[in-house]
Amino acid sequence: MENNIIVGNYVRLEPLELFHLEGLTKAAAGNEQLFKWTVVPQGKNAMTTYIKTALEQRNNGTAMPFALIGNEDGIIKGSTRFWNIAYWPWPEHTYGYGRIGPDVCEIGHTWLTRSAIRTGINAEAKFLMLKYAFEHWKVWRVNFTTDVRNERSRAAIERLGATFEGIIRAERMAADFTVRDSARFSIISGEWAEIKTQLQEYLLMNT
Repeated sequence: MENNIIVGNYVRLEPLELFHLEGLTKAAAGNEQLFKWTVVPQGKNAMTTYIKTALEQRNNGTAMPFALIGNEDGIIKGSTRFWNIAYWPWPEHTYGYGRIGPDVCEIGHTWLTRSAIRTGINAEAKFLMLKYAFEHWKVWRVNFTTDVRNERSRAAIERLGATFEGIIRAERMAADFTVRDSARFSIISGEWAEIKTQLQEYLLMNT
């Protein structure tokens, strides 16, 4: 899996490595209530396991995890990743044969330290990832999945222009160790040009 740094005006997405451990641990510390719907490890040991698991997923080609770094101060603000990366087995002489990038992916495992919320960092990071997925990988579809109870996350995904596709019942174990229903959203390649313009306008007005 490639390891490209993705750079915006306010945030850069650095491929996750173990040297991000201290910064991520600090970003996560003391914010347990903030991370009610998202699994965010507390302490160095738990964060080390979190990073190593993400790197294993990158090595097997199913994920591309990042540390989110503020451009202004160089401080780690949180983490996000592409995951559920999938390559479809297009037979020779069919429509998608010869593609290099993945066919679909999901953006998720996103969390921010408290001071980075409502700063534009999350919106720009999502824009950069969508641009990478649709213009570099040329995926057909990007998925977003969140706990059905997480109203803030659902609203943020909707602001991206993603289409709500429904509720997946009993989809996974939740961060609070209950059985989670998940809200599913997506953006497909044919929608990207219009959504890109809308997001660029949004970022100009809100960052």
